[in-house]
Parts: sequence; structure tokens; C-alpha cells
Amino acid sequence: MSDIVQKLWGFCHTLRHDGIDYGDYIEQITYLLFLKMADEREVEVPKGCSWPTIRDRSGTDLTDHYIDVLRKLGKTTGMLGDIFAGAQSRFSNPVNLKKLVSLIDETEWTSLDVDVKAQAYEGLLEKAAAEGKKGAGQYFTPRILIQSAVRCMKPDPRSTRDFTICDPAVGTGGFLVAAYEWLKDETSGGAIDRNVMKRIRSKTYFGQELVPRPRRMALMNLYLHGIEPQIRLGDSVGEPPAADRFDVILTNPPFGTKGAGQSPERDDFTISTSNKQLNFVQHVLTILKPGGRAAVVLPDNVLFADQAGEVLKIVAEDCDLHTVLRLPRGTFTPYSQGVKANVLFFSKGPTTEKTWIYDARTNVPGITKKDRPLTKEHFREFEKCFGPDPNGRTKRKKSDSKQDRWRSFKIAEIKERDFKLDGFKWLRDDSLEDADDLPEPEELATEAISELEEAVAELNKVLGLLENGGRAGNGAQA
Repeated sequence: MSDIVQKLWGFCHTLRHDGIDYGDYIEQITYLLFLKMADEREVEVPKGCSWPTIRDRSGTDLTDHYIDVLRKLGKTTGMLGDIFAGAQSRFSNPVNLKKLVSLIDETEWTSLDVDVKAQAYEGLLEKAAAEGKKGAGQYFTPRILIQSAVRCMKPDPRSTRDFTICDPAVGTGGFLVAAYEWLKDETSGGAIDRNVMKRIRSKTYFGQELVPRPRRMALMNLYLHGIEPQIRLGDSVGEPPAADRFDVILTNPPFGTKGAGQSPERDDFTISTSNKQLNFVQHVLTILKPGGRAAVVLPDNVLFADQAGEVLKIVAEDCDLHTVLRLPRGTFTPYSQGVKANVLFFSKGPTTEKTWIYDARTNVPGITKKDRPLTKEHFREFEKCFGPDPNGRTKRKKSDSKQDRWRSFKIAEIKERDFKLDGFKWLRDDSLEDADDLPEPEELATEAISELEEAVAELNKVLGLLENGGRAGNGAQA
């Protein structure tokens, strides 16, 4: 796997001189790898679009034919049409296209174990995310974090005949891939009844993505794992929801405020807000089946954002918001280095009586790309504290954490703080007193901005009260 990734990635640097960036390169590999595997499996494709028709050409004949193949495939129906919808060639130099075709042709992909070829593809995605930053990084959640959340949530499609899993901000499909890999581990490599497996492969994994490129990558990523997902192209929060409802939702809504500014007009949203992440939380509440469970990644500044308390109040009333994981500093390095984030775990149905918070951040050295990478050890104790019940009903004790990182707070305490979960901190932060252990400048700046945003939000509340003659309005607490 390493050799394959290194070989394909090494050629990526050559293509940069031809004006092809990281994202474009991964996309072109998606197209060519699909056609190579289709040829190996003798999967029928439209006439004139087979792998040999590409492999056996060179020069301008190759580049012209490749353009025609992409155009023709994009007009087909089914998953083939989904993967190639809007596909365009980025190659202007036929020599470079020929070299990439030859590199892919050297490997008999279907003779490899499915995990190997899928991991080779994901290895490229991760490299693009790490080095491109503006490329796949915005759609990429660290695999270590994804796997930890999946182990807690136990998304087992064998439990009911109509069991479904969804990521409404699917990106390149990391959560869905990890959910399927978890199932394979649980079944010793996928030892499942043939009919059940057929249902799992084609009717279990769902998603939605706003941007065509990551959606295409997600389709290909899951295809390499033997899964035929149903991934819609569209705005999860800006458009009316489809009728589908899901048993498990695993998602990391996009960070930041780009594209925000107006509140989506949706009848199912109780709180009108322009905050994208808070709208994603409301969307999850809508599409989650009664009794279903969710794990949602949210940055710190969302937890104290204006109207965050109102949205989390609804979550606590409609669901059991049983667990919050406070992530280590730098978890999203190198993609979003300064972002501090959390994972909220909740089950739809019973109301919240108390919430357990695990602090995996305080006095934990910040994550760096090389010296202190994110590992399973960062979440090992948390998973033990979480317990085996995916709905958070395992009997829990404060003493389950040796370093006092695990505390519960009753709903009355949460109400007193207006449902602002970021305020529950009990560990003394030694790094604040150690000049040699200060966070990186980017992280300090991000934290300062977050605190300013919180202060502005509080000032806006005060102004709102003054404008109302000192009376609480629009749900604010006097």
C-alpha cells in the first residue's frame, strides 16, 4: 500500500507544473482508477469508454479521447453517472496523462485485498488534505477521531432490517467508511449472510454533500470498499429535508461561517439562526429516527455562540444528550490547527437528565503533525468511560478516569448555565502558568477570537434587553 501511495503521490508533484492541484489530481485518479477496476471486473461501460481504449492511446489522441470518455460517462445513469457527473479532464500535456494511466495500469487492483486499495486511495486523500490545506482538508476528519466515535456508536446494520446510517456533511466519506470497517471487524472480515450483506451494501449507507468534488470522492472511496452508498448532492440545511430517517448519524459539519448570513427557511427548525453548525444540529434532530443515536463534531465557539443555548435546550428536551467529548488541542492539525472542538453524543427519545463530559484537552500536549500526532491513546480512556452501550446507558462512575477527566452534570446545572456546555471546566490548566508550554500563536489567536465572539454575543444580549426596556425578549433570560 505504501509503495502504491508513494508512487502515485510522487507523480502528483510533477503534475503541479502542469497546473493540476492536489484536489484535481485525486479527482483524475478517481476517474481512471474506476475504469481500470471496471475493466478488471468485466463491468460493462458505454461503448468506447473501456480502460483499453484509454491505455492503448497516446499523444493528443489520448487527451481528446479521455475528454470524450468523461463526457459520455457523465451522461449515463446510476452510480457510474454519479461518479462522472460534470467530470472534466485537467490534462493539457498528453505525456503526463499517459504516465498516470501507465502507473494505474501497473497494479492489478482487484487482486488486492479491498482494504489495501481503499487505504491506498485514502492515503492519497490524507496527503492532499495535509499538504494542500485548501484541498481535501476542509472535508477531512482525522481517521483516529472518526474510528473512536464509531466504536462508541456501534452502527450495526444487522440489528434491524431497515437499519440506516447517514452523514449529512459526508465530505469524502470518512465516517461511512469507518462504520463499514467497524462492521467488518465485528464480523471477522465480513462473515455475514449473503442476502443481509446485499442489503447492507446497497441500502444502508447514506449521505449528502454540497460540493460535487468531495461527493464524487466519497462515492469512489466507498465503491473501493465494496459499498454502493446513496449520497445526494445538495445543501443539507438550506433545502427541505428528504423523507428518509436514519438510525445512526455520524457527522462533522463544516467549520467556519462562510456562506452564512441568513437563516434557512425550514418549518422543522425551531430556532432561526444563520449559524451553520447550529442548523446542522437541528437538521440532525429532524432526520434522526425516534430511538436513533448521533455523534456530531462541533467547535467550541459554536457551544457558546449566540442561540447555542436555545438549540442545545431543544436537544436536551428531545434527546438524551448523555456525553460530550472535549477534544485535544490541535486535533484537526494540519487542516484547521487552531480549532478547538467537541463531539456531542445523543439519543433521540428520552429527555436529558444529566450529561457526562470527558475533558481530553486540559493538560494534554497539543497535537502536532510530526512530534505529537493524534493516536488511539488519546481516546482510549474516554472509550472505556463511555462504556459498551451506544446510547450512553452504561453505569458510569467519576472514578472511571484516573486523572479526573470524567464528570457528570445534572440537567438543572446545565439549565443554570443556559445550556452553554463549554462552561463546564473543573481541571486546572497547568499550561497557563508554564511559559514553555504555551499553545502555538495560531491557536492563541483563534482562542482570543473565540473569547471576543463570546463577549460580543453577551453584549448583544445586554443591548437587546436595553432595547426592550430591560425586559427579556426573544427567549433571552432576564
